[in-house]
Amino acid sequence: MSDAAALLDTWRGQGADRVDPLRFHFIEALARRASAHEGEARRILDEKLAGALAAYARDVERAADQRETVAAPAPADGLGTLVDLLSAHGAALQDAAGDMAVLDYFRGLWAELRVGRELRQALENVPENAGPLNSLHLVHQSLMLMHDLAPGYLRHFLSYADTLSWLERMSGADLLLGAAPRAEAPKKAGKGKAD
Repeated sequence: MSDAAALLDTWRGQGADRVDPLRFHFIEALARRASAHEGEARRILDEKLAGALAAYARDVERAADQRETVAAPAPADGLGTLVDLLSAHGAALQDAAGDMAVLDYFRGLWAELRVGRELRQALENVPENAGPLNSLHLVHQSLMLMHDLAPGYLRHFLSYADTLSWLERMSGADLLLGAAPRAEAPKKAGKGKAD
């Protein structure tokens, strides 16, 4: 549908793509998809595209009436604009980048401490005289091997195990399903008990 592509280009030139960027991108993708099909599929996609274009046109008109930012952007070269923006906001960007680096550092440090704590707890649960096929011994060996070969994978694995443990605790109380707590089975009365 070349009319749709022309309309989308016009809106982009006017800055109307900023009215709802996500929906505008969806409409562009729908137009590309429709142009790749023929027959009944093309007809259905064209109908959806026409409806999406009409709804977006109403929003563009509404935004123009409310004098939102739908005016055409000033022509500028991309590199010059980028340099100007970086010059104007360079200090703020450097501060934000520094904050993110510190946050990443502490996040990694916390993950390492957590992994160390989990490994120590796993080691404490292994009996001293555990045989080679003892399940706790095997779990500890696996965790130590993961720690040595793939520490990043171990962090993800422990996070996954924590999530499963939390879900198990929640499902034990039937909170996930929203069901009433399970009633315990009635106990049978013994023959020799006094009443």
